[in-house]
Amino acid sequence: MDRRDIFGLLAAAVAMTAGSRAQAAGEQAAGAKKHRLALHVDQSDIAQMNLALGNASNVIEHYKSRGEDVAIEIVTYAQGLHMLREDTSPVKERIKSLREKMPSVAFSVCDNTRRRMEKEEGRKLVFLPEAAIVPSGVVRLMELQEQGWSYVRP
Repeated sequence: MDRRDIFGLLAAAVAMTAGSRAQAAGEQAAGAKKHRLALHVDQSDIAQMNLALGNASNVIEHYKSRGEDVAIEIVTYAQGLHMLREDTSPVKERIKSLREKMPSVAFSVCDNTRRRMEKEEGRKLVFLPEAAIVPSGVVRLMELQEQGWSYVRP
């Protein structure tokens, strides 16, 4: 192999590295616009529920003002299920209002807690129409964080 061949190989390697870096930078810049927030509520406390809903509203407004999208999921477990129960939610009107502004906000109910509460109360629980059942609230939060979601506990 002569010097021209070596320089050709080096030039090709530099070009490939630069191209890979440019592609990674482009993907990172595109990824910078993906905002995802997981909030959790685990207490039957109207202040915590309102704080979570306020956090969600503020985040939505912030990114909306910048022309950017944000995905938000509020995960409930333990006594936090009262936030999404049809019969006990002190914030159901606020949840409805938030969903009207931002239909993509998700509300999750821990199935482990739901089953335990149903057994204790001896009846089937009914949840707000905005709520979806997930197998485990804690596992759901773990999975969201593993997917790169930011986590906040109000």
